[in-house]
Amino acid sequence: MAASPSVLLPLAVALDFALGDPPSWPHPVRVIGAVAARCEAVSRRALSREILAGGLCWAVVMAVTVGVAWGALALAGALHPLAGDAVALYFLYAGVAARDLGRHATRVYRALEAGNLPLARREVSMIVGRDTDGLDASGVARACVESVAENIVDGVGAPLFWAAVFGPLGVMGYKAVNTMDSMFGYTNSRYIRFGRVAARADDAANWLPARLTALVMVGAALLAGLDA
Repeated sequence: MAASPSVLLPLAVALDFALGDPPSWPHPVRVIGAVAARCEAVSRRALSREILAGGLCWAVVMAVTVGVAWGALALAGALHPLAGDAVALYFLYAGVAARDLGRHATRVYRALEAGNLPLARREVSMIVGRDTDGLDASGVARACVESVAENIVDGVGAPLFWAAVFGPLGVMGYKAVNTMDSMFGYTNSRYIRFGRVAARADDAANWLPARLTALVMVGAALLAGLDA
């Protein structure tokens, strides 16, 4: 890369605020999800012990994700330094989801402000993983706040943290960790053992970024003239 991460990271954040996540664009997370789904099937056949199968799947997806990202950066950089910067910038941009998170939350807020509870329920169902049909206005608001609090770490704080530490490879590695947790990190009978490594890895990857994000949110409230 010709440009330093200190230059590319603010550009990536600016791109996210300007463009969001266009649904028609290719996204690394979709590729990671497809690889993880395929790896789950293969690892379950290869190993009878579910914890070992889940650990193997996690390791393979991490290796593939970081390896492919490294290869893309190296190949693009060999072609031209600006091409390497472009690939690095795209990885950083794809790892941040601040605009989309804010946009979804704002839609819920506006529906509640307008007194349109059915619409608010539909809007909040886009960002939570549970049934929203029976929620009252307070329940919708709580669900929205909880989702934003969680996803601001997954989609903003943690990607920025790992980008600052390890650059584009850090972002892609974190997105692999987070994607596998969202796919396998459940406590149901199918994933309670298979998804244990994925869940613990996600907890570890988010431990420090979550706490730093909380502090940043307090500071941001102060700067915005809100109740810090």
